[in-house]
Amino acid sequence: MFLMDSLIRRCAHGVPDEVAAVALAEGIDPAQMVQGIIGGRVVIPANPKRQHRLCPIGEGCRVKVNVNIGTSGTRCDPALEEEKAQAALENGADTLMDLSTGGDLVAIRKKILAFDTTVGTVPIYEAVRRAGNAADVDADLLFRVIREHCGQGVDFLTLHCGVNRQALSALKTDPRLMGVVSRGGVFHCVMMVQRDEENPLFSEYDYLLEILSEYDVTISLGDGMRPGCLQDAEKLAKSVEYVTLGGLAKRALAGGVQRMIEGPGHMPLDQVGYNVRMIKEITDHAPLYLLGPIVTDIAPGYDHVVSSIGGAVACMNGADFLCMVTPSEHLALPLVEDIIEGTRVAKIAAHIGDTVRLTEGHRTEREVQMADARRRLDWDEQFRLALYGEHAKKIHCRDGDMETCSMCGDLCAVKMIRELFEERHKSSRK
Repeated sequence: MFLMDSLIRRCAHGVPDEVAAVALAEGIDPAQMVQGIIGGRVVIPANPKRQHRLCPIGEGCRVKVNVNIGTSGTRCDPALEEEKAQAALENGADTLMDLSTGGDLVAIRKKILAFDTTVGTVPIYEAVRRAGNAADVDADLLFRVIREHCGQGVDFLTLHCGVNRQALSALKTDPRLMGVVSRGGVFHCVMMVQRDEENPLFSEYDYLLEILSEYDVTISLGDGMRPGCLQDAEKLAKSVEYVTLGGLAKRALAGGVQRMIEGPGHMPLDQVGYNVRMIKEITDHAPLYLLGPIVTDIAPGYDHVVSSIGGAVACMNGADFLCMVTPSEHLALPLVEDIIEGTRVAKIAAHIGDTVRLTEGHRTEREVQMADARRRLDWDEQFRLALYGEHAKKIHCRDGDMETCSMCGDLCAVKMIRELFEERHKSSRK
């Protein structure tokens, strides 16, 4: 067995070149980033078997955005998933996750791994497909699939280690309206109930860490008990899982394995900050990866907007990594257009989070320059500075080439106040 020299171990002996490079790109002192990696507050998921653009996630870093793609048993078009992956990266995605459950999963994953970006997967999906159903997945199959994903070059794995018998008991003691909505979480519940066994990812966690350490793959500790609706946000199961994940996070770091935490699902907006801070405290400030949060359940078709609202609040309170949600969330497998829209909205939420969490905050050079360009009605400069300038340009130009916007026209407040002060300035100089 060839044992990779893990990033955590290498950081303990100095500043690796790749860490120095990404630290400078993030505007962080390399020595500070090294300490963040050693302390588990920063991760750089990077399987040494594959070279690609690196993505630091965690304390002091800009908020990153992941985009989920993948086939389903209902719609399986690998070429379309490649197109979605390309569209996601072109619109600002920092990482990709292949969640495919239909077709040749190994071949599909190989195509996604060819992209120059960090890639994650959820091995339990493939294990269930191979077994035929969740009840027939045993520890040997699951660990074999995990090892195969690592060997193929996957950088981080979502593994639902905290869905154990204690969490299942909490689910029964304090029933939820939606039960379990995490697909991986449900699979593990079925395995435990039907086989009358503990979740092997929990009972054999040390063996799992050995595999991940061997390949230097980052574990993303999955939130299998995340609430699936606002009515379940205060139920017991998610909090039991939080505590379990805290212990597992500490064991991973002690074993030299980089780790992230996932959470927290659907919840009212006023509970987002509290839950983020609680997860951070319990897990010793491990990087936090969020799907959502979804802060209202009655806006299907606009869940990408709903999640961006929750995501911005979460980032303000310490979340580090947002998983893009598309307009088709809860409704259908997304189209390319859905991926583009979801990615853009998530990137906007991430930027809003950065305006609070980073040292320069909202006084970043780009924000200041945009304000000045608007003052001067310099449209070309505004489009250059905008996160999605071409989209903004199309909207502005649909009523023709104008000095102002077509809403205000000759009653433009910006133009009038500028001219007023320019005239007063000229008069004062005479």
